[in-house]
Amino acid sequence: MASTAPQAPTPAPIAWQRETAPVPYAAALAAMEARNTAVAAGEAAELIWLLEHPPVYTAGTSADPAELVDPRFDVVEAGRGGRYTYHGPGQRIGYLVLDLNQRGKDVRCFVHAIEGWVIATLASFGVETWRAEGRVGIWTRDIDGSEAKIGAIGVRVRRWVTMHGFSVNLDPDLSHFGGIVPCGIAEYGVTSMARLGLKVSAEEWDAALIACHDDFLDALDAAAKRACR
Repeated sequence: MASTAPQAPTPAPIAWQRETAPVPYAAALAAMEARNTAVAAGEAAELIWLLEHPPVYTAGTSADPAELVDPRFDVVEAGRGGRYTYHGPGQRIGYLVLDLNQRGKDVRCFVHAIEGWVIATLASFGVETWRAEGRVGIWTRDIDGSEAKIGAIGVRVRRWVTMHGFSVNLDPDLSHFGGIVPCGIAEYGVTSMARLGLKVSAEEWDAALIACHDDFLDALDAAAKRACR
């Protein structure tokens, strides 16, 4: 006899938004917070927003003022977890406004799924990257053989709806990271796809990210079933 137990509702399609011009950080933050409220109220679809910012330093909730070495750009309180991060041209950002009420109320699994998505996308360009124990973010081998960060992750969850997300260095001015201790990790450097010899446009990156997004959503579905690993 077929089961008559109620099934969990299937999430509505996610909206995608891609920007071709830099979006000021404060404006993006306000828009993201408004979308978070609307998604939580059931008044808007979930959103994946791909964009870049003009040069800016953002401070997470654990930011240490001693790690703001040279505030040559505006410094904005981000409200996300983590410490100081740089955003600027040549760095592609993915903001995720997703409803974890429908996708598993597990922030650790959410971050793990983001890491996997970025790692898979970088692999499609031939870049080997990995997670590092105790260091949130995406890591790779730099041109001198040392371990370096190529992608950052910072999230905030409000009403079980997410904000912020990840950034990946395509071809930013790496000297701009010198104004901060990136993510509070002084002993490792920062690299980019261009430094590794790969010229990847924002359009090419976005297309590859979109091509890998089904696995990301599958990982969130696994989290909803308490199968995160």
